[in-house]
Amino acid sequence: MSLPNEPTFQTLQFYATAAYPCSYLPDKLARSQVAAPTHLIDTAAYSKLIRRGFRRSGLFTYRPHCDNCQACLPIRVDASGFQPGRTQQRTWRRHRELQARVLPLLWSEEHYAMYRRYQRSRHPGAGMDEDDANQYREFLLTSRVDSRLVEFRLPSGELQMVSLIDLVEDGISAVYTFFDPDARGSLGTYGVLWQIEYCRRHSLPWLYLGYWIRESRKMAYKNQYRPFQVLSRGAWAEDGGD
Repeated sequence: MSLPNEPTFQTLQFYATAAYPCSYLPDKLARSQVAAPTHLIDTAAYSKLIRRGFRRSGLFTYRPHCDNCQACLPIRVDASGFQPGRTQQRTWRRHRELQARVLPLLWSEEHYAMYRRYQRSRHPGAGMDEDDANQYREFLLTSRVDSRLVEFRLPSGELQMVSLIDLVEDGISAVYTFFDPDARGSLGTYGVLWQIEYCRRHSLPWLYLGYWIRESRKMAYKNQYRPFQVLSRGAWAEDGGD
């Protein structure tokens, strides 16, 4: 995928990483293309990059750049056109009592404790279940773009879920969500539905959900939010999701 000949991109450099084991497809090697230097990637630059299929993790801005594979497809949900299915409607009603609060990036012992419990319950042995406080800060609380934390609490005040989102020019990017692993009722689904509703309330057309791989069961949930578009061969287009 070529990069546009724009001043924003002329000031950045792009390099490919060494090959590493793919996290989603067995027996595959992956590579990433990384944008640098990080201090030049502000919200305006990142808004252009995300439309070209890039993604952010801390200060690391990247997109898939594999030698013989194009399975990772950037995906974004059409917020205004989205119509929830029956299961999504039930999930929305089940959690409608949750109170959302949008916050700046800040350290919270309560958030970090839930993050550790979530990782150990949902992703044991994946590496992130051993993240210390510094690794947590670098992953979730370090950003040079317009990033926010959204915490969801019961009326009693009990924390249920935390989402990290990036605000870009044409929407929001869902960076990461973690929740109480003992809670019931598809909190992750509710988090995506809340983000779609946030886009609607703020007249933002797109919710960027990162990458989607048709063959990956881990990513199967992403094609349940329709209509959506995927980026393929440099162009965004609607995909049936089959």
